[in-house]
Amino acid sequence: MTVRILLADDHALVRRGVRLILDNEPDLTVVAEAGDGAEAVTRARADRPDLAILDIAMPRMTGLQAARELSRLMPDLRILILTMYDNEQYFFEALKAGASGYVLKSVADRDLVEACRAAMRGEPFLYPGAVNSLVRDYLNRARAGTGIPARAITDREEEILKLVAEGHSSKEIADLLVISVKTVERHRANLLQKLGLKDRLELTRYAIRAGLIEP
Repeated sequence: MTVRILLADDHALVRRGVRLILDNEPDLTVVAEAGDGAEAVTRARADRPDLAILDIAMPRMTGLQAARELSRLMPDLRILILTMYDNEQYFFEALKAGASGYVLKSVADRDLVEACRAAMRGEPFLYPGAVNSLVRDYLNRARAGTGIPARAITDREEEILKLVAEGHSSKEIADLLVISVKTVERHRANLLQKLGLKDRLELTRYAIRAGLIEP
C-alpha cells in the first residue's frame, strides 16, 4: 500500500529536494504540496493524505499550529515535523501538537524515509543524535522536580504574535482570525506583559527566537 503524503514548506527548493527523496521510494508518494501552514490545512482537508510532513517556520501558520489544527480535524492523519531547529522545546511542542516524529532537514536524506514508515506503523521517531541529550535533560529535570518546560503563551496568543511579527496591522489580524480589533489589541497587550517586552520590534525578535518566523 502506498502512503499518500502532504508536504508543507515555504521554500520551493526544499520541497523539491524532499519530494525527490520520498518519490524515490516505492511505498511513498507526495500527493499534495503547500507553501504555508494554512494552505497545508486546506490541502489536507481536500486531498486526505495519510501523512503530513510540516516545516516548523512557515508564513501565516507555523507547522506546529497546523499540526494542532490537523490533529483536531483529522485525528487519523499521521504528522511529522521537518525542521532546521535542533531544539528540545520544539520537540516537546511537536509531540503535544500531535506529531509522530521530528526530523532535522540537515539529515533528511538519511532519516526522513525511516521516519515516514515509523509514523505509519504508529511508532514515534526522533532523530538519533537527540535521544541521549533529551533523556539526560529529562532526568536532570526530574531530579530537580521541574519536568517538561511549559509554554509561556496560549495558542491564540501565538497566532497573534506570529501575525504581528509578520507585519500585519491589528485590523488585518482581526480580519484573518475573524475576531474584533479590540480583541487583537488585548491579546497584544497580554503578550507584551507576559513576555516582558516593550513593542512590536521586541515581539518580532521573540518570534524569530521562538521559530515562529524566519529572520
